Amino acid sequence: MAATAAAAAAAGGFLNLAPPRVPTTSPYFPLFGTSYGWRSRRQLRLCPLLAASSVEAGEASYTEPEEALLEALVGVQGRGRAVAPRQLQEVESAVQTLEALEGVPDPTNSSLIEGNWKLIFTTRPGTASPIQRTFVGVDSFSVFQEVYLRTDDPRVVNVVKFSEKVGELAVQAEATIKDGKRILFRFDRAAFTFKFLPFKVPYPVPFRLLGDEAKGWLDTTYLSRSGNIRISKGNKGTTFVLQKSADPRQMLLSAISAGTGVKEVIEDLASSRTGVEADLNTLAGEWQLLWASQTEGGSWSSVTSAGFKDFQTIKEDGQLKNLVNPFPGVSLSARGNICKSGNGNTFLVSMNEGAAQVGGVQFPMDTRGEFVMEILYIDNKIRISRLNQHELVHLRIVSRT
Repeated sequence: MAATAAAAAAAGGFLNLAPPRVPTTSPYFPLFGTSYGWRSRRQLRLCPLLAASSVEAGEASYTEPEEALLEALVGVQGRGRAVAPRQLQEVESAVQTLEALEGVPDPTNSSLIEGNWKLIFTTRPGTASPIQRTFVGVDSFSVFQEVYLRTDDPRVVNVVKFSEKVGELAVQAEATIKDGKRILFRFDRAAFTFKFLPFKVPYPVPFRLLGDEAKGWLDTTYLSRSGNIRISKGNKGTTFVLQKSADPRQMLLSAISAGTGVKEVIEDLASSRTGVEADLNTLAGEWQLLWASQTEGGSWSSVTSAGFKDFQTIKEDGQLKNLVNPFPGVSLSARGNICKSGNGNTFLVSMNEGAAQVGGVQFPMDTRGEFVMEILYIDNKIRISRLNQHELVHLRIVSRT
């Protein structure tokens, strides 16, 4: 896992590196010498003025066009690996709108470009390597780019974080400002940092022997005046969208992908009160279940009745349908009604009938049940609800046409 993720770190802005020829059947990798000339990234901290700029940027709000880009990106999987054509068009249109606007002039000369940026979207043109196309799209990895241009050793560092328990890979590059938009870089070192080892494990790539293959450039085509959004284009034609302060909804989706910290993010998002009031109009649509606090222990009929797996469709007149696909060629469905209870965000769900379909044959199935559903958070992309004390996270399905 760690070896292949090295390519993701290099591809994050970025250079495509071949993976090392090391065994992957063991969590330990051979040590290729510790006198690798590695310099800790912690020595490349920003000066107080630049650090303060980053803090202020994290607290700043977004402009309407920036909000449109972030809204378009909600639900995009694998930083662009899986996206419906319609949603991709929305993202590309939002990117083009921002690039046409006047962001920070000469962004490479601004302190706002400094700091730690999280990669939230990237295109995958035909010129990208198979490694970049594969591993930048792994949701369980977090990909960052650190930019330090105003130090005695200017650098761009691409980082893949495997998890908090495992560690990370950092691929470093010497950086030079060419003009107000372009950064020239040359990769010269890389190393794994594992939580279970007291030393760094150098990544075995002979950068000095790669020549021009270790070089590249990165243009910043938009830098927000708040310093929170950056759009860049690499020398291989790839577009990158990076963010300093993560959207809470993106944080939720990342936590679900990583399988940790989901309840904590749900609590933060639910308490933010940034969603809208729930009614049948806001609930109406097709939803895909992304996460449930409990899905085991019940029969398939009870799981289908409660909507603890797969898909749910709600109509404005209150009709509701849950669809579960437990096995290839087998689908289970439950139909019922949903209505609002009182003035709050509480709804009563009554499931009346169900069916199991195997191939072309359909059988009746008892899915009758009564549930109380409380909407903790909802907007036009994400829905967080509590159903009989079980918390559920749904993503609204965007038309794939």
